[in-house]
Amino acid sequence: MPKFLQVVLQAFGVALVLSGGLWTLQGLGLVMWPEESFMLAQRQWALYGSLTVAAGLLLVWLGRKRN
Repeated sequence: MPKFLQVVLQAFGVALVLSGGLWTLQGLGLVMWPEESFMLAQRQWALYGSLTVAAGLLLVWLGRKRN
């Protein structure tokens, strides 16, 4: 795998992990920011966030995988 593709996969994976983590915490009602967010204390967003974190971790793993 070209080095450029590895870096892109890792960067996109990290972005997914961070955003999915925020969605999960908002969905669980642990992070109540921003106050006008429609995701706050909505359990389905905890699920969506968890799936996004898993997808991000997969991309990071694929980006770190050596040929």
